[in-house]
Amino acid sequence: MEPLKHECGVAMIRLLKPLEYYQEKYGTWMFGLNKLYLMMEKQHNRGQEGAGMACVKLDGQPGTEYMFRERAEGKDAITEIFGRVQKEFACLSPELLADADFAKEHLPFAGELYMGHLRYSTTGKKGLSYVHPFLRRNNWQAKNLCICGNFNMTNIDEIFQKMLTRGMFPRIYSDGYTLLELMGHRLDREAERNYVEAKAQGLDGMELTHYIDEHMDMANVLKTSMPDFDGGYVMCGLTGSGEMFSMRDPWGIRPAFYYANDEFVAVASERPVLQTTFDLECEDIQELQPGYALLVSRQGKVRMEQILQQRGDSACSFERIYFSRGSDRDIYSERKQLGELLVPKILKAVDNDIDHTVFSFIPNTAEVAYYGMLSGFKKYSNRLKVEKIQQLDHKPTHEELHAILDTLVRSEKVAIKDIKLRTFITEGNSRNDLASHVYDITYGCIEPYVDNLVVIDDSIVRGTTLKESILRILDRLHPKKIVIVSSAPQIRYPDYYGIDMPRLEEFCVFRATMELIKERGMQDLLKRVYESCKLELLKPKQLMRNCVRDVYKPFTIDEINQKIVEMLRPDELETPVELVYQSIDGLHEAIPNHKGDWYFTGKYPTPGGTKLCNQAFVNYMEKLM
Repeated sequence: MEPLKHECGVAMIRLLKPLEYYQEKYGTWMFGLNKLYLMMEKQHNRGQEGAGMACVKLDGQPGTEYMFRERAEGKDAITEIFGRVQKEFACLSPELLADADFAKEHLPFAGELYMGHLRYSTTGKKGLSYVHPFLRRNNWQAKNLCICGNFNMTNIDEIFQKMLTRGMFPRIYSDGYTLLELMGHRLDREAERNYVEAKAQGLDGMELTHYIDEHMDMANVLKTSMPDFDGGYVMCGLTGSGEMFSMRDPWGIRPAFYYANDEFVAVASERPVLQTTFDLECEDIQELQPGYALLVSRQGKVRMEQILQQRGDSACSFERIYFSRGSDRDIYSERKQLGELLVPKILKAVDNDIDHTVFSFIPNTAEVAYYGMLSGFKKYSNRLKVEKIQQLDHKPTHEELHAILDTLVRSEKVAIKDIKLRTFITEGNSRNDLASHVYDITYGCIEPYVDNLVVIDDSIVRGTTLKESILRILDRLHPKKIVIVSSAPQIRYPDYYGIDMPRLEEFCVFRATMELIKERGMQDLLKRVYESCKLELLKPKQLMRNCVRDVYKPFTIDEINQKIVEMLRPDELETPVELVYQSIDGLHEAIPNHKGDWYFTGKYPTPGGTKLCNQAFVNYMEKLM
């Protein structure tokens, strides 16, 4: 149905003490493994196409495995991969399983470094080979590399060609494998640098190997492999020699948070995940800053290092509205404010008649914005009550006061999502009929033909669910008017930084604008924008402007809204429908510290985003030719 695929999620934990320490203090040497499981499950919303985990065991003996990985596809992938790991321990006695020394020496996934990943495909590529973490093997410990991330690179074609000019021969064309090969190449160079130093000191054999392992510096690897990438990313990695790193893109597009004490270091895509998993306060957790890497050496030394100069202040605002967990203290507050800021527009839509208006929300991510909207209307209602009391020219009677104070903001849970229903039928008419029953309706909660019904959602992207399901079921209550409210502004432009946003033509806002252009005979505008996009694509991408923004300039938001309603209204629907979107100013007021608003404004933070948006419009136009 309507919901976007989420972006990927990462989780890491590096134990800073021997396994015996955790056995004694926490009752299990599996402290790291268990915490990784919790962090991944708490981010399950970020990955239902696959999951993977990796582990590195320090100080292993030659001839024994020290780097482990499990991956699986599907929404139950987390359960599957941890189930496989637990099977390795199933035949052990309780006494042996509690023996940290035995585990360290004999059991897989009994290590000090853990990494987990939850996958949503942002490229449409499927299969286990595309599930993170990616692993690069070598018979030198220091040259083994395992990486995962929440990322999408806009210039992978350029990086791929650059690798070819160096004589490299990548096996797979994808940003994940390209990153692995390029970073692996630089890891080899770092190992060879240490090899030369060790030989100069007269070291040989295992002494030479130990010197290399002890002196690897992942900052050197990142500084030589990451500068040319254009995109939003949080890159995480482990090496066979025991180095751990997590790096954030220099524009700050994708988020990452970390916590460190003398027992462990942990990284996750979302702050509440760390709070819940480790019982922490909000202030205990730090945000990884743009262009910086959190580095943990083989010896357990933790440091922050700037890898790239910060190139922008473009933390993703849509992530705060839609993708991240609403249990985060700041995100909860922001979503409430998004709802409250919509009050003036909603009042206009219902002609200020809140006495005959019922408020509700589309389950489940819009619930927090709904509370903010209700709070705003309660404040508005209280102001009206005060004004009415002040306007009385006499001491009010008990009945008069009750008549004023009993005016309530009416809220109901109108729509209930039927989580058991799966739209598995692919034939068009049958699927549409099934889709119309994804939500259940609460009958009798409004007065038919008298009450307006205001329903808030977090965003309106394609409009499919509105057309095939929501408007139809809301109409069964026979409201006087249906007002659909979006806590986000109109989504007009694709994302190229790790969220699976659709093509231009899949946005209901873009389609409505194309219909307006067609109706008003403005095809010359499309030709001009098409030609402008092609000319921009001939320039160096750093000099390009986003010409697609010109498509929307002739039209007001209300004009586009009205056309969206015409397009999405089911033929049999007679109830008046109005759309209310959040404003760009409202977005910035509610979420002031996350300035990445390219979904709504077309102001991409990187040149690669601008280039791909221009190319998307060229592709759209050429399909019509």
